[in-house]
Amino acid sequence: MPESFFGRILDVDAAIAWRQAQGRDARCVVFTNGCFDVLHAGHVAYLAWARAQGDALVLGLNSDESVRLLKGDLRPIVPFAERARILAALRSVDVVVGFGEATPEALLGRLRPDIHVKSAQYREEDLPERVVVQAYGGRILLAPHQEGVSTSDTIARIVQRYSLK
Repeated sequence: MPESFFGRILDVDAAIAWRQAQGRDARCVVFTNGCFDVLHAGHVAYLAWARAQGDALVLGLNSDESVRLLKGDLRPIVPFAERARILAALRSVDVVVGFGEATPEALLGRLRPDIHVKSAQYREEDLPERVVVQAYGGRILLAPHQEGVSTSDTIARIVQRYSLK
């Protein structure tokens, strides 16, 4: 498989070095994060919007353990290594970096992206990472949210359709 078509999947230290190199080249680095368990059109639109806000996009991807903490014992459906590979293949994603916490404050504090993107289903004042981003001078942008398109909805459709057989 031609690796040149994939973004990079990096550990935290390598992602920090990559981000610092982007800064030296005066490139605006955008960060977003999430579980991205069962990829759907809403995810793809969200990531494209996030990438359009700067020169490069780093995607913080929740580890399998943190997905279980956030979504319950039945998740993730797709394990971390596969989720990371799928996301790294998207044109909008430059770097995927895993993290084990429920929220990305520690990673944001080390990575220090210029812009942190979250879905407009959230309010900026309710984001726990807001304090970290503002402390280092970063900006938070809220991406348009597509109602009715979610991993939970997709899983429910699959369960319903296959339970009818």
